[in-house]
This record gives sequence, structure tokens and C-alpha cells, in this order.
Amino acid sequence: MAAFRYLFLALVLISSSSAAWADKRIALVIGNSAYKTVARLSNPANDAKLVGDMFRAAGFERVDTRLDLGVQEMRRALREFGARAREAEVAVIYYAGHGIELDGVNYLIPTDASLEADSDVLDEAIALERVLFAIEPAKQLRLVVLDACRDNPFAKTMKRSVASRSIGRGLAKVEPASPNTMIAFSAKAGSTAADGDASNSPFAQALVAHLPKPGLDLRRAFGFVRDDVLKATGYRQEPYVYGSLGGNDVALVPAASAPSAAADPDAAMRRDYELAERIGSAAAFDAFIEKYPSGFYAALAKAQRAKLASGASGAAPPAAPEVTRSPPEPPQRAEAERPAASPDPVVVAALPTPADKPAATPPPDLPRLLATELRRVGCSSADGGGNWDGNARRALERFNKQAGTTFDIKIASIDALDAVKARSGRVCPLLCPTGQRAEGESCVAIACPAGQIRDDDGDCVRRKDEPVARKQTEPAKREEPTRKKEPAVAMRSEPEPKRVSGGGRCTSISQRCAIQIGGRCNPATGHWEYGRNGAGGDTMAFNNCLSRMMAGGR
Repeated sequence: MAAFRYLFLALVLISSSSAAWADKRIALVIGNSAYKTVARLSNPANDAKLVGDMFRAAGFERVDTRLDLGVQEMRRALREFGARAREAEVAVIYYAGHGIELDGVNYLIPTDASLEADSDVLDEAIALERVLFAIEPAKQLRLVVLDACRDNPFAKTMKRSVASRSIGRGLAKVEPASPNTMIAFSAKAGSTAADGDASNSPFAQALVAHLPKPGLDLRRAFGFVRDDVLKATGYRQEPYVYGSLGGNDVALVPAASAPSAAADPDAAMRRDYELAERIGSAAAFDAFIEKYPSGFYAALAKAQRAKLASGASGAAPPAAPEVTRSPPEPPQRAEAERPAASPDPVVVAALPTPADKPAATPPPDLPRLLATELRRVGCSSADGGGNWDGNARRALERFNKQAGTTFDIKIASIDALDAVKARSGRVCPLLCPTGQRAEGESCVAIACPAGQIRDDDGDCVRRKDEPVARKQTEPAKREEPTRKKEPAVAMRSEPEPKRVSGGGRCTSISQRCAIQIGGRCNPATGHWEYGRNGAGGDTMAFNNCLSRMMAGGR
């Protein structure tokens, strides 16, 4: 009997709280005032406290107010909030502090950021995309409110690695990719917002005045906020909202409804009777009669009890299956996480647990974000185009080895993304192709000595067609044969060669004279012909020469 009574009370509690859980609302409020490298902002911490109190007064189930967060603390807060958003219908993030726009991308600046160069923004700031990722699991409404359009002191001293890089004034326009997502800026894109002369900014004061109005559609609420801020700043600051909602009114605080007890005093009794009737056992009607001993529904319960006892309606369903059977269409699986206002803790123990709650599916761009960060820290040089392929898995494996982490390389996880983003510089050593070596942050070709080439393994080897170097010697000079200098002979032109008349034969003596005179031996006649080419000579001179030779003269 006690077990049936506990089950009946558990069903009552689940039914009575289902309406509240169906509209679970959570909020994360961040206010950064105490910056370490630039002047302190006076209002963000005050604005965060004011907005956080507004959410609590509006009936939000959980409101986390965090002040002066560094980069690691902001990442942790967003990760924890994203896990809670999986069970929420409405998720809101409010941020007050410095923000910056770099190449069209918006970033929120933690208090420990120094931002000496534009490249430091990627490591020391939180991208707005990461904030949208945290609220993505919410089922009905995702809202981001940014009071971060102040005049940014970091942009004035920041060194630019690329001269053409854009560092905008205020924040850049955004277009949320997810439906039912709104992003509210304290000032429209490209303009700055006033911090205000009072303890709170004009934007924060307008928010707490209009957002918590019950039943007021968010689009109208932010329209009223815009009007108030324009008037308070002399029409110099205009808040702006990006994103779109459906045709139905979407209110941050539901409209107040008339108490059901006033319209029907027996509403609670009727609901409990319907639960007992759904169970259909004698124990369930006994528990109802014990709680409501009199009244119309008590009489119905007694009649049903008597009917079951007499067996007029046939055999009752077996008791054991009825006890262990879950009620049809259970409300929220997260009921067990919420403390139930019950006098008996056994009732809470009987509630279903959320162990079978499926994990929220990561966004499709998570592999691309993680692969981009792995390339930034030097663990990958390939562009997978957003796919978690073999290159990306090997890159995460190299990161695990160098950073001492143990992330599963088969999947891209948000924990791995946060861990890689937390690294400000290179983690993996520079990988150079074959035939190159690392010099600083670049790869240069390895030069081979003269006469050598690089093989397939990148080693320098001797060229196969390179001849062996030989000692070059000067070629020996050819000695020209010395010619006997012959005396110059006066040559006379004759029309026709003539033979030596009465002259000598072709002997050695006559040969020497013929050479001196300029003649030659004619083999056809056996006589000497003298003169140029045998063409006419001086017979007297030839004969005188023969005489001297024969006499032994020269």
C-alpha cells in the first residue's frame, strides 16, 4: 500500500511541475570592468549585477553572474553554460565590457588581455561565434545581449602585422545562422556606445525597464529599449538587433495567467483523480481517498474502488506491472535533477533519471574550427575543408603528444577545441618537406655542393654523369720545323720556261745552284729549269754557280 501511495504522489508532483519545466529559462551574465593593461571601466560590473537581478526577479531557474573574468575563466564559464543549455527552453547571455572587431569578426575581451598586436586577438579574446555556440542547444529562444560597443583603447596601440588589416570602430554586423536567435548590440554596427554618467549605462537601464514585462514580445521590448537610449544619449547612440523570430510573440517573461483554483476550486482534485484512474488499481484509489476523504471526486473514487473489489468490471490489471510502468508521455526527463517539495524523500527517489538523455549534437562547423586552430599552433599544414579526415586526426594526435593531452582523435570535440585555443603560440615543431629544413617559422631548401644532386630521400649524392676532375695542363707547343733561309733571288718574268742550254744535268751540285737561282729539275728531260717556276732564268748566273761548286767554292 505504501509503495502505491508513493508512486501516486510522484505522479502528482511530476504533473504539477511539468508546466514550469516546459519553460526552463537560464542566463549567464558577465561584467568585465577591472582590465589589467588599460583603464578600468566603471559600469560593466554594476550593469551585470543589475541585469542579473532582473533575470532572477523574472523567474529564471538559474542565473550565473560572473565579474572580471580572464580568458580561461570566460572559456570555462561558456563551456559550463553550454552544458546546462541542453535542458533549457530559453538561454540568454549578457556581456558588458570591451569588445573588438578584427577583419569583420567580433571578439569579447577578457580582463587579462594585453593585445599588443592584432594577432594576439585570436589567442587572448573570445570570438562571438564561441558565445553563439554555447547557447545553441536551447530549444525555443537564444538571446545574446552585448553592451560591448565602447570606444576600444586596445585598437589605438595595437601593432598590425598586415597594413591592410581592418580593426573596426565598435562591433561588426552579424547574421545568426540558427533560427530563433537574436543578438542585441548596445549601439549599431560601426558605432560606439556611451558608458554613462550614472552607476549604470543607458542601455542596461533600458533593458531592465522593458525586458521583464510579462507577455511583451522581444521585438517590441527592444524597440522600447532603442527609444529610451536614443533619448538618454541625445540621439547619438542607437541600439540594434540582429536575427529573426517567427510570427508568434516571443516574450522573455510569460504573460501572467489567472489562477486555475479561482476558476475551478476542484481543479487539483480532478487532476489527481485522473491520475488515479489512469493507474486503475485499488491501491491508487485508496491513496486518492486518503488524500481527499470527501467531495464529488472522493465519491467517484470510492465507487471505482468498490467496483474493483466486487470484480464487476473484470479482473484488474496485475499490480506489479502497474507499479513499475512509467506514466504515459512523461513530462521532462530532467525532473529528477530538480528538488521536489515533498515531505517524503522516497517520492523523489522514485522519479525517472535523465541517464538516457541524448547528448546534444555538435554544430557542423566544429571540425572546421578545430582544424583551423590545429593549423594555427603548427600541428597541421593541410586544409581539410571542414572534414574531420586523416590529416585532422594526425594533427590532433601530434597535439596530444606535444601538449600531454589525451583527446580522442577519432572525433572533433569542444573540449579539444578549447584546449587548442588556450595555446597562444606554436605547439608542434615545424614540419618541412623532404629536401628542406626549418629556419625560424619557415622551411628553406637544403643546398647541395657542386657536382652533387638530391636523391629521393633528400640526401646529397654525386652526380652519376659528372666526370672526375683532372688536372689541366697546358698543351705542349708544337715545334715548327726550321726552314733554311734561302737567299732572295731576283725573279724576272719570262713568257715561257726554258731549258738550261749546254747546262748541267740534274746533279747535286747543279741542284744547289738551281735552288739558289730559283730553278727546278725537269724529270722529262733530265735538265734543270731555273727562274720562277722554271720560267726563265739567268743562264750566266747558273753557269757561274756550277763553276764555283765544281771548283770547291760555295
